[in-house]
Amino acid sequence: MIAQLTGTVLHVGASAVVLDVGGVGYRILATPATLTTLQLHREASLATHLVVREDSLTLFGFESVHERDMFETLQSVQGVGPRLALALLAVHAPHTLAAVIAAGDVKALQRVPGVGAKVAARLMLELGGKLTLPDGAEVPPVMADAREQVADALVALGWQSKAATAAVEQVAPEPIGDDRVAATLRAALQALGGSRG
Repeated sequence: MIAQLTGTVLHVGASAVVLDVGGVGYRILATPATLTTLQLHREASLATHLVVREDSLTLFGFESVHERDMFETLQSVQGVGPRLALALLAVHAPHTLAAVIAAGDVKALQRVPGVGAKVAARLMLELGGKLTLPDGAEVPPVMADAREQVADALVALGWQSKAATAAVEQVAPEPIGDDRVAATLRAALQALGGSRG
């Protein structure tokens, strides 16, 4: 296993870097965030993971060992291959991804191209509470969006789903926490007035 490569940056593309290590050019796939840290003709060191297939050898590179560990952990979930794991890390940094999964934020996961409802559910089920962070690092809080609860409450009170959703968006354009459900419901009721339907 090639766990790390240090060499001179020969080329930086949209999805990969070519690193000259002892006269050999290694093409390494990486996230946009990692690629932006690299400078042409400068030395760089990347934590790496080699994926061996019957017809190919593919190197994936990471800014930190923790990011590589997260990449490997993601692939333990059924339906998540190396490219989808890289896509997850391209959209969410490791700390954010750990927080998203811990919070059960399915919508945040589904913003990643290729992650549907089934894969998101598997990520939550198999990785919930299992993701580790570097020593001393804290999981940043993720704002859970309770607006759907407010819309459901309005529908239960007799308003049509479309009108309820529009009213909630009007009074709470940003995600809200559970502690603001009651206040948002009152505001949405005022916005709707007495008209149902």
